[in-house]
Amino acid sequence: MLCGCHRTTGANRGFSVALLVPGPISDAGWNAAAYDGLMLIRKRLDAHTAMVQTASPADFADAMRDFAARGFRLVFAHGFEYTDAAISTGRQFPHTIFAVTSGSASSTNVASISFKIEEAAYVEGVIAGGVSKTGVVGAIGGIEIPSLKIAFDGFRRGFLSVRPDGRMLVSYTGNFNDVGAAKEAALALISHRADVIFQDADAAGIGVFEAAAQAHAYAFGIVGNQNDVVPGAVLASAVTSIPQAFLRVATEVKNGTFRTGMIQYGMRDGMVSVVINPRLQSVIPATTIEQAKRAEQLIVDGSINLSQ
Repeated sequence: MLCGCHRTTGANRGFSVALLVPGPISDAGWNAAAYDGLMLIRKRLDAHTAMVQTASPADFADAMRDFAARGFRLVFAHGFEYTDAAISTGRQFPHTIFAVTSGSASSTNVASISFKIEEAAYVEGVIAGGVSKTGVVGAIGGIEIPSLKIAFDGFRRGFLSVRPDGRMLVSYTGNFNDVGAAKEAALALISHRADVIFQDADAAGIGVFEAAAQAHAYAFGIVGNQNDVVPGAVLASAVTSIPQAFLRVATEVKNGTFRTGMIQYGMRDGMVSVVINPRLQSVIPATTIEQAKRAEQLIVDGSINLSQ
């Protein structure tokens, strides 16, 4: 069953762009950023747009085929899990471009668009190292997929760069929507002395923020600027410019200049950044803020290479 969040007609007239998301666009993070990208495309490129929230993997290919058959020129599939369906559907509809966010493969008309969130995670790890009083930090994810493991590794490396004797505890909840499970997982890590938590859990991440606020710990936002989602809980956010990246891809597709492949955006492109919460900046030692800025510069100039 497909959950249609917003549709349009006349896909065959003019430039048309569709979006598949795996969860609610009210998550203030991953899915919300994709929706913002779709709206930016509609506004800037005068595009016909449509979106659907898929309920299960069985829906992936059906939704893609539906959009392609209706003449949509570009289909964004927002998540690693859409990769296989995009590759197979792409063979059936060679005139439609499919762009998979965090995808693991590409083809003639399928692109993978990934963001080096691990770069921002590294900087947040540096901040965590300066803020943590226990020397123990946590990381909570939804499903254990490659992109999350890479982000967690970036956070761990940043943390250990300033706290080489520190420890990082990791927990996966098994899904990206269960706020209660994420809160329970965060409270469990806090009970094991973790006082700063990095999360990559989409809509469920709100549970991590709630746990941090309740237990007088701190957390980090991801994808969007989540600094104000739960007041007093989020030290900083690892922000990816998903809307701007979507607009860039759509503009190139519309102009006929887009080339598929494994496309990566990071700090060097201005597509990944760390936004410190101004309300909690006083919690972060001044020396730590300087260390974080230094880490950002080293990443941009290539001195810190997180792919190694």
